Amino acid sequence: MVNLVDGWIFSGAAYVRGKASGDVVASDLELSFWGGVDPWTGEVIDRHHPLSGRCLKDHILAIPGGRGSCSGSGVMLELLLNGKGPKAMLFEREEDILTLGVVIAEEVFGQSIPVVTLTPENFRKVVRSAFVEIDGNVVSCSADGLATDAIPAHSKESGDLFGEVELSELDRAYLAGDHGKAAQSAIRIILRMAKLQGAAQLMDVSQVHVDGCIYTGPGSLSFAEKLRDLGGRVVVPTTLNSISVDHRRWRSQGIDPVLGEPASKLGDVYVEMGARPTFTCAPYLLETAPKIGEQVAWAESNAVIYANSVLGARTMKYPDFLDICIALTGRAPLAGPHIDINRKAGLVVSVGNIEDIDDSFYPLLGYHIGALASNLIPAVTGLDQAGPTNDDLKAFGAAFATVSSAPMFHIVGVTPEAKTLDAVVPAGISVPSINLRLDELASSWEELNSAGEERVDLVSLGNPHFSLSEIERLASLCAGRKKHVDVAVVVTCGRATHDKANEAGLIADLERFGVQFVTDTCWCMITDIPTLAKTILTNSGKYAHYGPGITGRRFYFGGIAACVAAACSGMHSKAAPGWLRRA
Repeated sequence: MVNLVDGWIFSGAAYVRGKASGDVVASDLELSFWGGVDPWTGEVIDRHHPLSGRCLKDHILAIPGGRGSCSGSGVMLELLLNGKGPKAMLFEREEDILTLGVVIAEEVFGQSIPVVTLTPENFRKVVRSAFVEIDGNVVSCSADGLATDAIPAHSKESGDLFGEVELSELDRAYLAGDHGKAAQSAIRIILRMAKLQGAAQLMDVSQVHVDGCIYTGPGSLSFAEKLRDLGGRVVVPTTLNSISVDHRRWRSQGIDPVLGEPASKLGDVYVEMGARPTFTCAPYLLETAPKIGEQVAWAESNAVIYANSVLGARTMKYPDFLDICIALTGRAPLAGPHIDINRKAGLVVSVGNIEDIDDSFYPLLGYHIGALASNLIPAVTGLDQAGPTNDDLKAFGAAFATVSSAPMFHIVGVTPEAKTLDAVVPAGISVPSINLRLDELASSWEELNSAGEERVDLVSLGNPHFSLSEIERLASLCAGRKKHVDVAVVVTCGRATHDKANEAGLIADLERFGVQFVTDTCWCMITDIPTLAKTILTNSGKYAHYGPGITGRRFYFGGIAACVAAACSGMHSKAAPGWLRRA
């Protein structure tokens, strides 16, 4: 590091090399690009983030890393292809999701921007700067512009794209093109990401869940079509995440063909490559859900969290597009939560005095702990006697994943690897601990309840997709009651769950009440909200966070019972539930 009179020069790790200079848009808080950045304009639309309203175009973006959705890579790709993205990105730690979007743009479309990771000390200098210049791995920052020749030429980094990853005979065959051009492109992308993740070798996976089937714009469709046209076929069982429309019914639902046609076509392209049209963001509800210890490659943030934490399977938080590359080869980096030591807790959170809670407790707790943990895996104590259900853990994990970049959590006495606290805390290492009082959740409650009026126009349920047991509970709560004529109630769920609920007669009962069911897509992909729906009530911590930025609407958050009550009365207040008021 060189201390200049008017700034600093230092080196970092360049995961995508290049030159760039410009004004800095910086924050100490991680940012999810999916639901947090508009792919068409480059505006930060996460209304809970300090950068809300800022535009990334023609700026150097400096953030500690990404968080939230695996689809951030898709948004990154669209921004680069439509000229609305940043000039470069600087991170405080290795960042898989956003870097992968740039790697795809470079490998497939011949466009890229520099991506450099800095030490925490140097990253903080950038955050305090106004202007940054990048050349390879060398970064200079100052209060104003620096001349290009300020960067010493001999300091610039060069090197192998794939690092020192050990290649098997199969990997070499893929790289040589022996298994086709699609697999050849896929293995190049996998190896570049393996280098970033510090993997010494690749490994086999038993299944893949693809999140890249979400339509983020023409780039996402073009990428999939290129792989298909190059002969791409999946070589391991592969399921598909929710897509951006109800594949079977989007026309009858009045979806604009400008979105409906390419979004539906994108799903078709992945099916043509051999993936199953499961179209669910909750693949853990399928009969093909992996077992404890099984090595898989799942994308979709909530699914990754659930697979690692609740099922005890092993997957990284794979970015969109890397998922299909792994499906085409069956090979993935041996890194991250695939390795025992990387599944250990870095934070202990003790929760006390849990009494008479409702189902709003778990998403609210997950959201709050996710913000506390940031990129650390938390071990939560004090919940074993409460006996959280799988639906509770699903809601906890989805909200946790919204604001954390960690790939999993442990709940001592509940999740499979956390029989005891000692089982998930690294031996001989002092791990920070937090005693969390329930009254501290009030701040997260206020954050998720951003609406200011009591009228409710739309009740949104199923983010992540509703399970059969959640549909059963909803039917029980709605039985014998009448929905308010001015309130719409919409549930999203997977095809398989809908079929089971239909066979049980639950769909007909709920449709008589006035519930509408949508399959194949999920609330974070639904942007075509009826104009008259100004205020939305949801039981999802995830949607209550992303929804204001995605839809421009006001949001309430509450439990399922509160959602049904509002559906019947047309009114709701953001008064906290009894358990939180008592705390």
